[in-house]
Amino acid sequence: MFISPAFAQDAAGAGGGFASMLPLVLIFVVFYFLLIRPQQKKMKQHKDMLEAIRRGDKVVCGGGIIGTVTKVNSDDELTMEIAEGVKVKVRRSLVAEIVSKTEPADSGSDAKSEDKKDDAEGAEKAPKAGGLKGLLGGK
Repeated sequence: MFISPAFAQDAAGAGGGFASMLPLVLIFVVFYFLLIRPQQKKMKQHKDMLEAIRRGDKVVCGGGIIGTVTKVNSDDELTMEIAEGVKVKVRRSLVAEIVSKTEPADSGSDAKSEDKKDDAEGAEKAPKAGGLKGLLGGK
């Protein structure tokens, strides 16, 4: 015969099971850190953004429609004004981004009154002397 019979290699010479699985494990680790983890982070940020939507926010929907939120109907639905007198209902999950946020009504008015108080106090504490004496603290 011209062809010699082929014999199977012994199990001891196979190189072990872990060595053959190592490339698959490394591929999974790379995929996790480059694809899966950033996508989960982005989804969490989008979910937090959707939960923070309130009346008066200017938003962009998935289709590119820009409007102002006039009413938050439920956890899943918003009413949005896209033109003067034109209101549409939109699913909250289809909001792509918030263009501009509104200040909360309670904290916004308090913050403005505090700013006015600070400005008034700052005007009273301003040095009266002019020129270099005012800069150097002289009277």
